[in-house]
Amino acid sequence: MAFALFALLAIAHLGLLGIWLGSMLYSLLIVQPRASRFLAADDDGLEAFLTTLGAGNRRPVLAIVAVLGISGLLLAVAGKLATSSIMLFALEGLALLAALAVFVRVSWRLWPRRVFALPEERPAHRRVLHRHAVTMIALVGVTFTLAVLAILTATPTSR
Repeated sequence: MAFALFALLAIAHLGLLGIWLGSMLYSLLIVQPRASRFLAADDDGLEAFLTTLGAGNRRPVLAIVAVLGISGLLLAVAGKLATSSIMLFALEGLALLAALAVFVRVSWRLWPRRVFALPEERPAHRRVLHRHAVTMIALVGVTFTLAVLAILTATPTSR
């Protein structure tokens, strides 16, 4: 694979990871705290807002993860890479799968419970979802870091 193609794949791969990480950080650190402050006196309104905000996120996130998996695999087989680069790409893949597992748990298990929770159950659901969000951010951050290291240590050559 030519170096230019490797570089384009690397840019796309890191860009998608950055978008995913940045959007989660923005939501957790900016949007959700501000919404909680703004709607502090209206828990039903806050829940409606947060539910609306989170609706429809499954497909885009799954698409991002799929493209990340494909681009990561293509980068890993880009040429005669050093064993250390291949190991870093493999670790990145494992971290990506772990983040996906957390996302699947949140999307198909915890989110429906939250939607149907009674008002007195909401604080507990929010705490659990917050912990999962922090875990996902950490995993995607690790994935991003491993991707950067793998790309920096890679020296792709044509086969």
